[in-house]
Amino acid sequence: MIAEEWIEHDYNPFILFDNNGKILSLNQEAQYLLGEVAHKKIFDIAQTYAHITYGFKTTIVDNVFGSYKFYAITVGYSDESSIGIKLYKSATKKFANVEEYGESVNIYALLDLCISANSTNSIIKFKKEFDPTFPEIRLKIENFMKLLNKVYQSHLSSTTITTRLALITGEYIRFNGKKYPIFSVSIKGENRDENYEKSIEEIATKSNFTVHFEHNETIIHAALVS
Repeated sequence: MIAEEWIEHDYNPFILFDNNGKILSLNQEAQYLLGEVAHKKIFDIAQTYAHITYGFKTTIVDNVFGSYKFYAITVGYSDESSIGIKLYKSATKKFANVEEYGESVNIYALLDLCISANSTNSIIKFKKEFDPTFPEIRLKIENFMKLLNKVYQSHLSSTTITTRLALITGEYIRFNGKKYPIFSVSIKGENRDENYEKSIEEIATKSNFTVHFEHNETIIHAALVS
């Protein structure tokens, strides 16, 4: 087996750029990563953390891009024509049993219930953009409801709140020899109260979810286990 095959199937994303930021090559994990972050941002990071002179430099640094979390990067170059970067993914929790994800449930019903509860006696306009193809999936229902309600609370100073449910194409979690797709629930309004972030993250961890905060949007990711 040649080195290129090892790079291609590496758990961590690797990208090689030319000196203008054009991608020369990348592995499979990097393709998934670039579905959530612009390649220019990765190129800028490579330039920022590159060694002053030629060579390789590894830096311990936390970076979050969508559902991806990294704890370190290695940047290297041997001449001015190209520069490479490898990002090291933070370890994700592995589950011994599918049942650890909770009970089988209709996710549309849970989302509708939370939206109904938060829209009662409210002048906020709630909009829904749901992928209609979801099967029943396993969720820790109580924690999931707490998570959604907390996220909605963080956006209640908005005039419109949009909830999107979608499958993330090309991404999956693997355990026990099986691959499970990843789906997202995005809740977006004009305003978001950052004071809720800590409690949202705590609930998400208990629910087997990851959560990512944008300026006016909260994005929840999880495995679609049916």
